[in-house]
Amino acid sequence: MKIDEALSLIREIPDYPKPGIRFQDITPLLAHGEAFITITEKFATYADASTLVAGIEARGFIFASAVANQLRSGFVPIRKAGKLPHLTISESYGLEYGVDTLELHIDAVTPGANVLLIDDVLATGGTIAAAIELIQRLGGKVIHVLALLEIDGLPGRERLNQKYPEIPVTSLVVS
Repeated sequence: MKIDEALSLIREIPDYPKPGIRFQDITPLLAHGEAFITITEKFATYADASTLVAGIEARGFIFASAVANQLRSGFVPIRKAGKLPHLTISESYGLEYGVDTLELHIDAVTPGANVLLIDDVLATGGTIAAAIELIQRLGGKVIHVLALLEIDGLPGRERLNQKYPEIPVTSLVVS
């Protein structure tokens, strides 16, 4: 299956979760085995088996764990506060409606490790920036940021490019 065919399975849900929002539903893509493999194979081209693959809760986990499996490399979950059982570091970031916090186990990334960071959506860039900060605080190096979807008109890419100009950012769809 070609990448464009796989991406065409993403459906738009108007006015969800509130009026004016055009929600991009990835569940049809995830449910189609060949499409899901096409996307994860594309993502896997940005790394190799020596690269850790980190995914941001929750839908970033889906893609990141599949990519890590393809590469036969490690998977690192970056979770919302209070979800990890071991010692963690945390990073808070702003949202339109408040503040949220991500956490990472203190031993999840070894110093000098190359990390491929994956999330489902790039919007304002706050979540991804917080994840980058966590990885860097543990001594890891984010080699690439991947997102399935990027929301056009929001400052996520610009924010990441300004703060982390050395880290390439790739989105498969801009809508």
